[in-house]
Amino acid sequence: MPRRLALLACLLPLLPAFSQNRVDPLNQHERILAVVPMIGAGTSADPRRPMFVPANGVGEGIIGFTYELSDDGKFALVEIIARERKHLLPMLNSTRADVKVFLRGRDRKDDIERELKLYKRDFDVHRFLGVER
Repeated sequence: MPRRLALLACLLPLLPAFSQNRVDPLNQHERILAVVPMIGAGTSADPRRPMFVPANGVGEGIIGFTYELSDDGKFALVEIIARERKHLLPMLNSTRADVKVFLRGRDRKDDIERELKLYKRDFDVHRFLGVER
């Protein structure tokens, strides 16, 4: 009996670890929403892509992105995902007038959506991010 109690005493502190919920993928890593110009010549060496996105799509700390073209095709409404915030600093510190960056927690969803609808009339931030309302 004392052996069972000792085993139970050892395993009891581990119970909370088994009951923890997984982190929602939308809350993992560092993420920004932005309006950036489209760049690139459209060749295999220089593909057409949103500014700040590497030509091969990943690398330089950026692990993923998704975008929609603006109605005029000159801008991209983009979510950029990086492992660490330092990889997003070129976008966050940009002083270009044609780059607008939004951060979750700093900017309100309504303000973001209002600004992005200036570039894409039917833009829906929930659909873009894959979030249920």
